[in-house]
Amino acid sequence: MDLEGKVAYITGGTKGIGLGIAKSLLQQGMKVAISGRNREGVNEAVNQLNAGTNVLGVVSDVVELQDEIDAVEHILKTWKRLDVVMANAGVGHFAPIDEMNPKDWNQMINTNLNGVFHTLKASVEALKLTEGYYMTLASLAGTNFFATAAGYNATKFGVVGFTQAAMLDLRQYNIKVTTIMPGSVASHFNSNEPSEKDAWKIQPEDIGKLVVDLLTMHPRTLPSKIEVRPTRPDLK
Repeated sequence: MDLEGKVAYITGGTKGIGLGIAKSLLQQGMKVAISGRNREGVNEAVNQLNAGTNVLGVVSDVVELQDEIDAVEHILKTWKRLDVVMANAGVGHFAPIDEMNPKDWNQMINTNLNGVFHTLKASVEALKLTEGYYMTLASLAGTNFFATAAGYNATKFGVVGFTQAAMLDLRQYNIKVTTIMPGSVASHFNSNEPSEKDAWKIQPEDIGKLVVDLLTMHPRTLPSKIEVRPTRPDLK
């Protein structure tokens, strides 16, 4: 894919991995729409990206299908096309299963799992027109279970399965579909505040570079599931 002038939509794009991907795509000459759940956070991220008319901030909660439909319609009205969609929005709550709060469980299911479906459902017809690319941000927790993570594991295992099945459904339209499964990332996930202590972790810009590599790969080749780990976790 020649990225100059192409249009991308990144959910949960106001910080962390989503913002890192947005920066990388803008550097390639793309137009990038980012979404978040509140206008203040979206505006702050747009100002940080400082990309003029090449960046668009959209308020959308992926839990709500209509929000995603409205977001995609806004992008199409602004730029007339949609080439890349990154379903990045996600939340995590961790507790032993006997202590898991049902509210936290449902928020993870609705955001991490229902959200990726809503984003694809809202954008798939536009992606058919451009023979575009749909990506999801899963996690190594989507293949490795661990204590206190029953809810998070359930959603990320689900995201991996959903994305792989969607890949089989959509490649007949020449739509590429990939899930990216990072390990520890220096992001704001789970109320973390990135600092020097996170230097050993994967950085958001590393995921951004990976997305660019995927987009510029020869169209005959599809890495459909990618696991990404810190090289030296023992340095933490």
